[in-house]
Order: sequence, then C-alpha cells, then structure tokens
Amino acid sequence: MALSSRRKWLNEVIFGTDTPAGKNFDVFLIWAILISVGLVLLVSVEGVAGRYGEVLFLLEWIFTGLFTVEYLLRIYCAVNRRSYIFSFYGIVDLLAILPSYLALLYTGASYLLVIRLLRVLRIFRVLKLVRYLRDANVLLRSLGLARRKILVFYASVLVLCVIFGAFMFLVEGPKHGFSSIPKSVYWAIVTITTVGYGDISPETPLGQAIAAMTMLIGYSIIAVPTGIVTAELASELGREKALHRCDNCSRAGHDKDAEYCKFCGYKLAELEELR
Repeated sequence: MALSSRRKWLNEVIFGTDTPAGKNFDVFLIWAILISVGLVLLVSVEGVAGRYGEVLFLLEWIFTGLFTVEYLLRIYCAVNRRSYIFSFYGIVDLLAILPSYLALLYTGASYLLVIRLLRVLRIFRVLKLVRYLRDANVLLRSLGLARRKILVFYASVLVLCVIFGAFMFLVEGPKHGFSSIPKSVYWAIVTITTVGYGDISPETPLGQAIAAMTMLIGYSIIAVPTGIVTAELASELGREKALHRCDNCSRAGHDKDAEYCKFCGYKLAELEELR
C-alpha cells in the first residue's frame, strides 16, 4: 500500500530509528514515559499528593494528551493499520492511555498507568540492541521446548502437595489450624517451596515428622525446573551455533556474533534469526 509523502515522513519518524529525527523521537518518547510513570508513583505518596496534587494531575493529563496524539498518529501513518492496532506494541500503546480516561469513571484506575513502563521496550530498537533481542528469543524458545516437562513436574508437585495436605489434615485437624484439606494443601505448597509463612504449623510429633519430610522433599526438587530449562537452553544454543556454518570450509561451531571463520578465516555470512 503506497503512502502519501506526509504519511511516509511520519512513518519514518515514528516507527523508524534509521534517521536522526526517528531516533530523537523515540528517545523523547522514552523520557516522557519514564517521567509520566514517575508522576504516577508520586501521586500514590499521600504527603506529595496532598501538597502537589493539582500540579501532578495537570501534568498527568498533559502526558495523556501527548500519548493519545502519538497513538493516533501511529494509526494514521502505519503501513498496515490493522496489524499495528492488534500488535503487541499497538495494544500496549492503547493500554497506556486508557487508564486516564477510565479514571474519569472509576476512581483509582489512574494507577494502572504504570503499564507505560512496557513502552520502554522500544529502547531496544533505539539502541540497536538486536543481539539482546535475539538472546531473548533463544530463551523464549527454550522455555517453549521445556513447557511439557515443566508442566509434568508441576503436576507431580501438586499431587505431592495434595497427599501431604491430606495427611496433615488427618493428623493435625482443625484443632491446630488445619481446618480443611484445601487449607492443608496451601500449607504443603508453602512448605515445599520453602516459603514458610508460619501462619499454620504442626503441633503433634507425627505432624512435625511429616512437615520435616515435606521440607526435605522441597529442597530436593526445587531446582528441577531450573535444570530442565538449562538443559533446553544449552541444546538451543548448541543448535544455533551449529547453524552458523562457514560457506568456505563448511565447518560449524562459530559464535553467533563471529564475523570470520575460526578455522579458515573466511568471512561468515550473517546469521539469520531463528524462528
């Protein structure tokens, strides 16, 4: 879809970072986001709100108007307006301004403005930190590959919590705070994760023995999800490294940011981001 000269210029400034104007716009936007979030935090402080409430209220609406205009301009100059509106950043941009208008109907909704911090993610585009985004994608892929194992692990932990909770309900009972099986399961979850609020604790020797067993099991399994994700991450990094193959000697095993082959010195082709 062809854009008019005005829309094209706005698109380069608002969505792009290749031009000085585009980079300056995004830097200005990030500062505006941080300052507006800071205002929301200050409003939540009773002493500051009581003394500077009117000024903070005025500044907040100035920033809301600024972000509203920016959001409308993004829709106006987007190449595919529907794609932008329903994209991650499009939804976040909308959520960044909605709370101010909702606050006119519902008191306290303005505190939801802290969601504007998500928009600071644009800093990755401004500073050209593509390698960090790529590393994040590797981590997300590793988590995706490990999701079934993690799901099985958490299902097993939940079964253990139900078993221990049922035992504690039978042994301790309502007299010692274990008034129901769900509440006893809550105790088991708190104990097995080593959180230990201490709001419920066993009183009988048998109950304390079961609690000790629960704690030991908690210590032995708490690192399992980390091991699962680490194994998948190592596998994913190895796969990505293997794909960075030299076109000259056909040998793989290069770092993803390597520019020359460590075996023959040939210049490597740019590694495409994995999907």
